[in-house]
Order: sequence, then C-alpha cells, then structure tokens
Amino acid sequence: MRIDLHCHSTASDGTDTPAELVRNAAAAGLDVVALTDHDTTRGHAEAIAALPEGLTLVPGAELSCRVDGVSMHLLAYLFDPEEPALLAERELVRDDRVPRARAMVGKLNALGVPVTWEQVERIAAGGSVGRPHVASALVELGVVPTVSDAFTKEWLADGGRAFVEKHETDPFEAIRLVKNAGGVAVFAHPAATKRGRTVPESTIAELAAAGLDGIEVDHLDHDADARARLRALAKELGLLVTGSSDYHGSRKTVSLGECTTDPDVYGEIIRRATGAFPVPGTGGI
Repeated sequence: MRIDLHCHSTASDGTDTPAELVRNAAAAGLDVVALTDHDTTRGHAEAIAALPEGLTLVPGAELSCRVDGVSMHLLAYLFDPEEPALLAERELVRDDRVPRARAMVGKLNALGVPVTWEQVERIAAGGSVGRPHVASALVELGVVPTVSDAFTKEWLADGGRAFVEKHETDPFEAIRLVKNAGGVAVFAHPAATKRGRTVPESTIAELAAAGLDGIEVDHLDHDADARARLRALAKELGLLVTGSSDYHGSRKTVSLGECTTDPDVYGEIIRRATGAFPVPGTGGI
C-alpha cells in the first residue's frame, strides 16, 4: 500500500480542487490519501464525492498552533468534524486569517511592494487564506522566483519584515480537542528548520505525555540526519512515525506520494480513531 497522509487542496492553500486532488492521487498510484487542509474540513465532501474506485480518503485537517512563541502544525485525523469545541476553535483560527493576510499586504506595501488585497483574494479563490497565497502574489509580481523564496526573514518567514502573527491554538489544548473529538494527533514536519524556529525535543516529550500520537518524520523538509533523530525520538517516546508529501499542487515542487506512511502505522491510526472512518472510493463522479 502507498499511503500519503498530508495533502492540501483549494479549500486552503493547495492548487488542486478536492476532486482534482483525489483523482491525481489515484493517478499517482496511491492507495490512501489524507486531505488535511489548514484549519478547515470544507473540502471533504467534494473529495468524497469524487473518490475514484480503489482509493481511500482519510478526512483530516492541519491545525495552526503555537507554543513558547514557536509556530507549529498539528495534523488531526479521523475526528468528528461537527464536535462543537474543536469546530469553534478551527473557526476562530480561520476567521483570523483574513485580517492577518490584509495586515501582511499592508506591510508589503510599506516596503514598496505593490501587492493588493484583491490579488491575494483572487489567488486564494475562496480557500482558507494564508501566507502561501501572499507568497504567490509576490511570485506573480516578480519579487521572488518561487513561493519558497518568499518564506525568508526578508519577507514572510516568522519574524520577517512582512510577517504578522495570527491566532494559533496552544498545542496541548489542540491535542485535547482532537482526542475529545475522537481523532488522532500527529506533529507535522517538526524539524523543518528552514521554516523558522522549531519546537525543542523536550516540548515534544511533553506533548507526547499529553496524548500526542505521532510525529511526521519522512518529509522533504527533513534531511537524513533529521529523520534519524526524529525516528529515534519517536521510539523513545512511543510515538507513531508517519511520512507524507505535504502536497500543495503547483504551489510547491513536491509530488503526491514522495514520502509515505507504513501500512502498519496507518492501521494503528485507524484503530485509535473513534470520531470518523476512512472513506473507500466507489468510482466518484
């Protein structure tokens, strides 16, 4: 089985619609794909309706968190999307995205970059607006050559000249909310140092004690040394090890299935979850 547990659609900052995402996942030879848009489950229904036969969808979300001043992301799988407390928190985070993006546009204007809110809004196309949409606007304007090049201290990285903080959930609270909604919680790309400061291993140990289920080890933002360290840490803490592409369509160069999750780990995620179930494809529409 080929299992990719971290993908994005136009419901947040990917460029594939949810329907295109699942069709492309099947074409890439995946057996299982997770839709984990940022702080939203809005794309799930479309993805389920379009599921090709032979492909299974894992409904999920990537939750925006912050601990001790460090931004981090928590992958939540198979939770009840209507559970009130987790739903309210996702909406709170999502609602703060628009004023934050507008504020980043204002900072860029002050730096002499002629980006407009209308441009960012067009790029987001109704998705959960975020820094990648602002970064895409910078690419359109020729300010930077790629989206990744916008995530530097010069522009949009944490603490960068045009960076603006947004509401982010305390990860200990996020884990509690996910577990209470019957879900499984995995720390996304914990050693992605090129994105900015990372959470120390001591905090990961505290998160594990608070109910964290796993860490995403096999990710293109992790080199071989980082993967080895994380694998050892996961073994020490009794955490599951996942692998994923973190696919965003054409917004990033990564392809579906470039990193994958072991089928036994996937089986354990399913076993632990009580809020929702994987959805097998029946041919789509």
